[in-house]
Amino acid sequence: MKATWILPDGQQTTLDVAEGTSLMQAAVAKGIPGVIGECGGSLSCATCHVVVDPDWAARAGGPLPFETDMLDVTEAERQPTSRLSCQIRMRAELDGIVVHVPQV
Repeated sequence: MKATWILPDGQQTTLDVAEGTSLMQAAVAKGIPGVIGECGGSLSCATCHVVVDPDWAARAGGPLPFETDMLDVTEAERQPTSRLSCQIRMRAELDGIVVHVPQV
């Protein structure tokens, strides 16, 4: 399954992401700039903030309450489709998902 990260400068990186792998894990493993994942995906740092492309927002779903709280403290301004990429796990319906790495 594929996922694409679009950086603030417009550069795009598309990766194969295994089912069940979080977008944060995939991004950190391949060195996607701006996706740090300091807490390793334990929902305690907000350094994996991405903005889900509007075309994919409904399929990705919205944040759960604790994720919503963490999104309020991200370094980049929160957007309507902001998510923590540690909370988006690859599944068949997300094959082809596009996320934007916000400018910090």
